[in-house]
Amino acid sequence: MKKLICIVDYGLGNIHSAEQSIKKVAADSNMLSEIKITSNPSDIKEASHLVLPGQGAFESCINGLRNINGMIDELSEAAINKQKPFLGICVGMQLLASKSYENGEHQGLNWIKGEIKKMPNENIKLPHMGWNEIILKNTKNQLVKVSDKNDFYFVHSYYFDCKYKENIIALSNYGIDFASIISKENIYGVQFHPEKSSVQGLEIIKNFINI
Repeated sequence: MKKLICIVDYGLGNIHSAEQSIKKVAADSNMLSEIKITSNPSDIKEASHLVLPGQGAFESCINGLRNINGMIDELSEAAINKQKPFLGICVGMQLLASKSYENGEHQGLNWIKGEIKKMPNENIKLPHMGWNEIILKNTKNQLVKVSDKNDFYFVHSYYFDCKYKENIIALSNYGIDFASIISKENIYGVQFHPEKSSVQGLEIIKNFINI
């Protein structure tokens, strides 16, 4: 069956890098698929998989989604009700939270319970930028068929403080332990950039589109 992988374009996010990485994985795997960048909520109905990139400030990103009439409703219908595989990347992962405290207080999608908080910076430099390892806490999750302690590429100053430990698939450390991969049923989030994380990043993308 042909897969339709929709990358949500709301004006903020590393859209084209994500697109190129997904195309490479699909080509290398001889996977029958179509990758579509879209800001049209109608496309979400037809998608088999959904990817939500994000970069910049939480408020700008959530407002970017809200400014597209019907987009959040269609994403919720697809991810929550129809349980289509959904992947949030970097700030796209943070948007899954209940709320963020980045430059004020802002409501998130509330798909995975938790809050976005600033990383403590007493003894570390922010943003957290560069390669860092992940420590798997749930090796059975479909997204993480990778070796423990693989390095991935991060750029962020805020982290996802999960309310429930069962949603934490992997942890990383930068001054504190923080969730680097989260999941709830068909909804996944990665704090790092898989599209910038070499072979292991492509493996995460491959695992996702094979779900």
